[in-house]
This record gives sequence, structure tokens and C-alpha cells, in this order.
Amino acid sequence: MNQQVAFILQAKTRPEMAEAFEQLFRPFVEPSRQEPGCIEYHMLRDKADPSLFVFFEVWASQAALDVHSALPHMAEFFAKRMEYLERDFDFQMIEMLSASSANR
Repeated sequence: MNQQVAFILQAKTRPEMAEAFEQLFRPFVEPSRQEPGCIEYHMLRDKADPSLFVFFEVWASQAALDVHSALPHMAEFFAKRMEYLERDFDFQMIEMLSASSANR
């Protein structure tokens, strides 16, 4: 039984908040990758629409993701996310069909 939790999250920012959103989240990528249970964590930005950010995340379990989501900076951002976003997050739950390449 695969307990991993994998998803793609799209964050469509208001155009005037795109740079602030990037500056807010970019510093958290590496620390997130170091968290227990983090298998993949990627922050991407659409080249055609710079106000669209995509996060690709794979966590070892729901418990590991819950710990990440409850971190003070994540909880604080989630509470005020609509200051940055044009619309709320779009989540797409996915199933990993191939092994992670993160530790190669």
C-alpha cells in the first residue's frame, strides 16, 4: 500500500502580487526539502503567465504533509493567502507511477 501523498498545486496570483509571492516562497523551498518525509518539493513559474506558480510536492505520508502545513510560516500564509491570490489554490492529487529522482 502506497502511503505517499503527491499533488500539484497551482497558485494564480494577482499580477501585482506575483513578485511578492515569489519572494515570500522561494526561501522556503530548500528548508521544505530538508523536512522529514519530504520526497519532492518544487516551485515553478509559468513562462507564458508569470502570475501562475505551480508547486509539485511528494510527501512520504499525510502525517508528514500535515507537519509541514502546520509550520508557522505555512499556517500564517494560508490564513492571508487571498492577499496574494486571484483565486484560491487549485489542487490536483496525483499518483506517483515512477520512483523519485530527487536523491539520484
